[in-house]
Amino acid sequence: MYYSSANVSERQAAPPSLAISTVIFALRPSESSGRPTLWLPLVRRIREPFKGLWALPGGPLSHDESLQSAAARNLQETTGLAPRYLEQLYAFGGLHRSPTQRVVSIVYWALVQPTEAALADESENVKWFRADRLGDLAFDHNAIVDYALWRLRNKLAYGSVAYHLLGEYFTLAQVREVYEAVLDRQLDPANFRRQLKSTPEIEETGEYLQGGKHRPPRLYRYTGRPGLDPDNRSTP
Repeated sequence: MYYSSANVSERQAAPPSLAISTVIFALRPSESSGRPTLWLPLVRRIREPFKGLWALPGGPLSHDESLQSAAARNLQETTGLAPRYLEQLYAFGGLHRSPTQRVVSIVYWALVQPTEAALADESENVKWFRADRLGDLAFDHNAIVDYALWRLRNKLAYGSVAYHLLGEYFTLAQVREVYEAVLDRQLDPANFRRQLKSTPEIEETGEYLQGGKHRPPRLYRYTGRPGLDPDNRSTP
């Protein structure tokens, strides 16, 4: 464990430091089954504390930028990602989050489509990980990811969550795969389809998904308001 050269009293007297972190979820195929699973990008720390451990993208908050701008900048600099929707998740300010000083982190989160996720920078120190197979992360970032997953699962009751992880057009089966990936359990296809088709924000397009061996499934689109907030209309 790394400790600052400042003594305990000096660290206790110093004002808390403000930082920004981001949790970005995307769908990627499982390495074993090929079914969609939730993944997120992490950054390997190259300095103490927690040197060598993986952490959420982020960094300190500067004096001349807003929280939203800082979250977007940090994410762009570390991963190359620029999500269309980046919303504030929660503030984490436990007394012992960092061994060197008191740090309060404002955490943002977003959902990105596979085409967006494919544009992310990857290197020795920036990689994607399955959300359910993270191992030990730096600071309290495991707890942050767990909280983000809990919020995401609760927000499946709101309209646009699944559609941020898909393209503009999608099949009902693809929506079910999103729900199964987030909830980490299988759903009854017939029951899910019946509930989803009764949702007013799901609209048939008259188009069909091409390229398969069987009868092409119908394509739908989401017509509700975008965003992750609870003002969106409900889906199954």
